[in-house]
Amino acid sequence: MPAVTVSDVTVLPRVPALHPDAVIRQVKNLSTAPRGFEGEGFPVKRAFNGADLRDIDPFIMMDEMGEVNYAPGEPKGTPWHPHRGFETVTYIIDGVFDHQDSYGGGGTITNGATQWMTAGSGILHIEAPPEHLVVSGGVFHGLQLWVNLPRTDKLAVPRYQDLTSDQVTLLTSRDGGALVRVIAGDVAGHAGPGSTHTPMTMIHATVSPGHELELPWRADFNALVYVMSGKGLVGPKGTAIGPGQLAVLDKGDALRISAAPSQDSLAAEGLEVVILGGRPIREPIAWAGPFVMNTKAELMTAYEDYQAGRLGVPADDTHGSQGGILTT
Repeated sequence: MPAVTVSDVTVLPRVPALHPDAVIRQVKNLSTAPRGFEGEGFPVKRAFNGADLRDIDPFIMMDEMGEVNYAPGEPKGTPWHPHRGFETVTYIIDGVFDHQDSYGGGGTITNGATQWMTAGSGILHIEAPPEHLVVSGGVFHGLQLWVNLPRTDKLAVPRYQDLTSDQVTLLTSRDGGALVRVIAGDVAGHAGPGSTHTPMTMIHATVSPGHELELPWRADFNALVYVMSGKGLVGPKGTAIGPGQLAVLDKGDALRISAAPSQDSLAAEGLEVVILGGRPIREPIAWAGPFVMNTKAELMTAYEDYQAGRLGVPADDTHGSQGGILTT
């Protein structure tokens, strides 16, 4: 798992010990992601299926893409498709993905880089493996997270952020047994590079076998822990958690995650987790396909605007054809 790593975590800033009165968050709900397919047919795990939308607010959806080792000719992406009313966060752990959108944003992301796209008032984009990867095949693994926007920002001007791997803030745990990658938000005064409309934190952590990670956590944020690989424990009671499982945590101001001392051969590096938290928006959600709004009437307007070409046109389609394709 390439992502962003260092040969010696002991040179990194350390997360300080928790305050003696810190309240470690309990596990409120544990669910297992079902498998499915997205875009033109790449495999995903639907990380938030089984979780109540009220518990994960301001997040809407998260797909773990892969991990898959493509044969030559197999790599797949998405066709051009629209979005309105939220942000997409595409984090590539292993492999390469190209992004292009109707506002001129885009680029190539690989091994620890993130594309943060604020769809806002509406945008078209496409995500696909580059031609050389289609020809050669290879490993592909990543995440796409959808972050809701509050009513006041639903129709904001679209924006694109290219967060390169060398911008990610790297920390280690108090005992040096975990590598903490802060993509957005703040951990103990260390901020990640992502600029967000909705106050939130996004972390990718690798916890070595037998080690523990404790993090201070904003009391006004919710807290989600999703396991990509490895076996571990979460919360003060040590609830067991494994690949493809999501723990929704209860109230508190700290998190505790540990990796099992013995891991299988596929998780030799330990426990790979994504840790998310955000301040709930607590507004009505009307969600259909690629649009996340507050009312059904706003959804209908989004579809009408898309069909009329008001969300832009694909960069390679000067005639403005939308193709009639809607995908998440």
